[in-house]
Amino acid sequence: MILRILQAELLAQLREYPVVTVLGPRQAGKTTLVRMTLPDYDYVSLEDPENRQIASEDPRAFLKAYTGKTIFDESQRTPHLLSYLQGIVDADNRPGRFVLTGSHQLELHAAISQSLAGRTGLLHLLPLSIAELSAAGIRFDNFEDYAFSGFLPRIHDQQQRPRTAYANYYQTYVERDVRQIIRLKDVSLFEKFMKLLAGRVGQIMNHQSLASDVGVDGKTIKEWLSVLEASFLIFKLPPYFENFGKRAIKSPKYYFLEPGLLAYLLDIEKPEQIARDPLLGSIFENLVVVEAVKARYNRGMTANLYFFRDSHGNEIDLLHKTGSRMLGMEIKAAATWHASFKAGLIRFSEKNHPLQEKYVAYRGRPLRFEDGVEAISYEHVGSTLEHRA
Repeated sequence: MILRILQAELLAQLREYPVVTVLGPRQAGKTTLVRMTLPDYDYVSLEDPENRQIASEDPRAFLKAYTGKTIFDESQRTPHLLSYLQGIVDADNRPGRFVLTGSHQLELHAAISQSLAGRTGLLHLLPLSIAELSAAGIRFDNFEDYAFSGFLPRIHDQQQRPRTAYANYYQTYVERDVRQIIRLKDVSLFEKFMKLLAGRVGQIMNHQSLASDVGVDGKTIKEWLSVLEASFLIFKLPPYFENFGKRAIKSPKYYFLEPGLLAYLLDIEKPEQIARDPLLGSIFENLVVVEAVKARYNRGMTANLYFFRDSHGNEIDLLHKTGSRMLGMEIKAAATWHASFKAGLIRFSEKNHPLQEKYVAYRGRPLRFEDGVEAISYEHVGSTLEHRA
């Protein structure tokens, strides 16, 4: 059993709110986390057809059966239940009464906004981070092994073969969930979209170009991206363009929240292929960005991450802003340091917005320079962002 960093924040919010909701992708470890942390809570899976039917047909009678502290797992299956929970917690608002988990944001966010606003803490659990693997004694010598193996707990707990595991994950969860949400008729068309999206990872999104390559319209692409984002399969990194006018690019980038799924969609069959892949830099960037997202979520914080690019091609891969302070990070797949890696950070700090912290994440050894730039290992991106939480 691999301990999760989010456990501390889960316990903290259970002392503050009558309901705590844990959202995240399927197989990220939500059920394991809440059951391991709260062994004295009753547990109800709303994936179970019988539970779901009773909760749908007679929600009041269903909830009367659970008078103590209770976990309702996969609660996006019965979002209407939250309005009945509202009445219960309004009558008895002791903290830590209920824990909800869910793997799709749209249904739950709508239900939470309507019924549980101000009554629930909201947490996000993504698959394992490098820090969590390291704490469990699991370390790889290079990023290719991390990217290929991915971070699903089951792969590491049960020593599953990554390629087979992600093939099953894609067919069992991605296709099934997406098909239910968007009433997908042509599975092969959606698979083409997924592979083309993987080939564009970390690039400025051009909806029309992607739509043309897939063979659908731009509206469909936007809908599919929205569903993937709501299902925690991809992460939309927004551009930072505050006060920069027309010079700044205003289209987002997308990254896969599970690097192992990205490797699968790129038809990578063993780690060594990554080092020779034309998308080496993008695969590395995807891993680093996702580590940054996990670091923020694991402390109960919003991501609050951005990138910057202007019309002249000046770019910063990752920005994090808290108050008036800003951190900038460049991401380089190289293992050897080169002075050019920090040029963009210096330029942005001088011409656009002062950077109080300037980092270059790469595969080499840590370095610190007199101009304030630090070169850090990709393995330490999480801890670098955590100290700002």
